[in-house]
Amino acid sequence: MGKLVLDITKLEMAASKLRAIAHPMRIAIIDLLNEKPKMSVTEIYSKLDIEQASASHHLNILKNKGVLISKREGKKIFYSLKSVTLTEIIECINRCNEE
Repeated sequence: MGKLVLDITKLEMAASKLRAIAHPMRIAIIDLLNEKPKMSVTEIYSKLDIEQASASHHLNILKNKGVLISKREGKKIFYSLKSVTLTEIIECINRCNEE
């Protein structure tokens, strides 16, 4: 077997993304966007029954860490998952907790 080479930069980026999603509300946002791939801030905070400021705070963290992308359409901003990989990680964590 060849030696496993770890790229420190990639590990740091992965750790940063994992820290960003390591919050129950942010996991809930990712779950929502997995079910409905494009949602406005209003849809997100209404579905989660949280304050708009709280939703915006969590969305900004996820966006700044490259987990979400946003697109302005008129006066509304819509959020989407940048990649399904994080959804797969959350599903894996959920499966681990079932045992």
